[in-house]
Amino acid sequence: MVRNTLTTYLPSALAMLRGLQGCGLRSIKRPPRLVPTMRVEPSCQEPAIRTGTGQLRSAAVWIAVYLVLVLVPLLVLLVGERPRPGGFWWDFAMALGYASLGMMGLQFALTARFKRATAPFGIDVIYTFHRYLAIGAFLVLLLHVGILVWRHPVVAGWPNPAGAPAYMLSGWLALLAFALLVGSSLWRKTLRLEYDAWRRVHVVLAVAGVVAALVHVFGSGSYLQDTPARLLWIGLGAFWLGLAVWVRLARPAALLRRPWRVMEVRPEASHTWTLELEPEQGEPFAYHPGQFAWLTLRASPFAMKEHPFSFSSTPTRPGRIAFTIKELGDFTSGIGDIKPGERAFVDGPYGSFGIDRHPEAAGYVFIAGGVGIAPLMSMLRALADRGDTRPKWLFYGNRVADRIVFGDEIRSLADRINMQVVDVLLEPAPDWQGERGFVDAGVLGRYLPGSLEERQALQYYVCGPTPMIRLAEQGLGTLGVALNRVHSEIFDLA
Repeated sequence: MVRNTLTTYLPSALAMLRGLQGCGLRSIKRPPRLVPTMRVEPSCQEPAIRTGTGQLRSAAVWIAVYLVLVLVPLLVLLVGERPRPGGFWWDFAMALGYASLGMMGLQFALTARFKRATAPFGIDVIYTFHRYLAIGAFLVLLLHVGILVWRHPVVAGWPNPAGAPAYMLSGWLALLAFALLVGSSLWRKTLRLEYDAWRRVHVVLAVAGVVAALVHVFGSGSYLQDTPARLLWIGLGAFWLGLAVWVRLARPAALLRRPWRVMEVRPEASHTWTLELEPEQGEPFAYHPGQFAWLTLRASPFAMKEHPFSFSSTPTRPGRIAFTIKELGDFTSGIGDIKPGERAFVDGPYGSFGIDRHPEAAGYVFIAGGVGIAPLMSMLRALADRGDTRPKWLFYGNRVADRIVFGDEIRSLADRINMQVVDVLLEPAPDWQGERGFVDAGVLGRYLPGSLEERQALQYYVCGPTPMIRLAEQGLGTLGVALNRVHSEIFDLA
């Protein structure tokens, strides 16, 4: 998380919040009762979760594994027979080419959703890293090509790639595939590419680019003259493409064997719906409050029409899972048309956003924008079922007051779990008595404990549109809250 200035985010925050649903709750002025810290253990329905040192150790291990796998392709420069020396620029260009392909190949691992690998970081962080790593790998690839065109244009097939040998043409095709992949990802919304179609094209370009790059590497073969080097690259290629097969074939096949059924579809507010689901056989999987899953409706798991949604249900009430979804995009625009009895597929749970990673907290502060209340409701319901009475605050930002989500339930929960509710409306009615504008430092400072020591003893959970999250983070930073006490989850993973 990066602390950003108010002037940087205020215009974008205004634009984003104008699309949020409203809240009709009047601010509950009564502050929560300050009580001694009471650790409430998760129920037997919830899986074990690593916290503290164990989580950091796990993160360090996975970072080390990733770095090793990125650097493995460069071993061909150190082992086996070396080609006739081509000079510094030649060797440097070769190192850049191997490194870029290693980074691109490992992109399949970053999107494979291995739960043990993603748990220490959160899958939203993994997907953000995936995005920036792809840009970095492509820039390294451009440098590789640029040096060859500059120093060895004939070998590179420049300026007529179509007339170059097949292995060199394959390299140019790999460059084209990766350029289209990165460009379509960066400017998908500008190009108005429909999300599901973009995902399918994204996968095709990724696989085609890696295959073409492998053909290029084996065809050029200047550093693959001996058996160990060839075996190393055969193993790497098999590993990368095996990950692609796992993600796009094996995992969907497993989901197909575990179908779910939509049991209830109910409106929560204007354009906002809750879907309750049950597995067709057996019990729902165990999960933690605040986590999410990928949901597929009216399609096969192979169709790549899955979308991530946070659970609004709580694992303390087993039997069903629930997602609360607002009509916002291509997929969600028809969410209210889903009928009970329809088949669904659920891939989850995922995510590290939740109270169970910080059971030692003296209390909790929840900050939501619009439908970002969904994962926070999962946590609030769990805390209520566990009988947790530590002090809590809920700051709920919305545009107007006639699109309330979970309003009655939030009111009923407030007393049960010792929680103060503060509603913040961007466009309130003239008779509105609560807070107006944004959830910023001013609003937060009026309700949170006055001493820095008390504020630092709390854990903070923020979910909503990105500008709203950044504004809340900045506000907490202004109040002296340490960065490691603030946990955010961003809607957009694409």
